[in-house]
Amino acid sequence: MKVKVQTLDAKAGGDIELNDEIFAVEPRADILHRVVTWQLEKRRGTARAARERSEVARTGKKFGRQKGGGTARHGDRRAPIFIGGGKAHGPRVRDFNPSLNKKIRVLGLKMALSAKAKDGNLLVIDNLDVAEGKTKTLREQLGKLGFGKTALVIDGDALNVGFARASSNLESINLMPAVGANVYDIMRHETLVLTRAAVEKLEDRFNG
Repeated sequence: MKVKVQTLDAKAGGDIELNDEIFAVEPRADILHRVVTWQLEKRRGTARAARERSEVARTGKKFGRQKGGGTARHGDRRAPIFIGGGKAHGPRVRDFNPSLNKKIRVLGLKMALSAKAKDGNLLVIDNLDVAEGKTKTLREQLGKLGFGKTALVIDGDALNVGFARASSNLESINLMPAVGANVYDIMRHETLVLTRAAVEKLEDRFNG
């Protein structure tokens, strides 16, 4: 698959050949759904468990007489009504650590990239150099390129410092390195923007 490369100034930057095994896979909604669900479940945190009555280290000896004490007849100090006793109906540890085969995860990422290419929402940028890292300059450049309402920009190993500084004030732009590319972030943005370095790193990631 051959795609035109642009610069941030909306000028032609040549062509780039994308690997069809990565950017031309027929997307499947069920695979994408499984991977996105897996991602969202993986990032959920579990509650810290509270110790219940059977888990508290306090005496179980009956500490008062059955009759004549003038108070209720308690059997031990582990009861939830006492300070230091167990927690009644406290939070329990829940398992939010689902598993998903690596082949499915890899296939899902390929399908997410292919879906953006198929819909025409994939842009390849030569580099992310922004003059003086100014937000005003970047906003003008993005207006010419047509990034859409939201755009995910993926760079190579290291992020472009000037672009990162200029885009930090733009809510519609998210920037990440190639190693952080994932199905959820790709699918929830309208436009996917890759640099030449990002394309190279993504292809190495799948081929490696």
